[in-house]
Amino acid sequence: MGYDEHIGDRIRHILKSKRVDFYDKKMMGGLVFMVNEKMCCGIHIDKKYGDSLLMAKIGTEAYEMEIEKNVCLPMDFTGRPMKGYIFIIPEGFDMDKDLEYWIEKALDFNRTTE
Repeated sequence: MGYDEHIGDRIRHILKSKRVDFYDKKMMGGLVFMVNEKMCCGIHIDKKYGDSLLMAKIGTEAYEMEIEKNVCLPMDFTGRPMKGYIFIIPEGFDMDKDLEYWIEKALDFNRTTE
């Protein structure tokens, strides 16, 4: 399995508490949460990093600010970072309030795109 089910359960709990319509989908060796038929956030074990990472689609504007945090990494599967997507290391989402912060960032961006 390419992701931690406990983290997936935590994400589901937050999305349900926010009354968000979503479904999850196994993708890219991990688990992605789809909102409005678009990737919103997800989890997977990164081979380079060696641990479960949270993925959040936050858009390029938020990315520029958030990537400076020491818990953030560029989302890079192919050698080229994906614009507007960010990885967060476990220390950045261990606490529920931190996980909720990142999910809210992803939901905010999701609401602004078609």
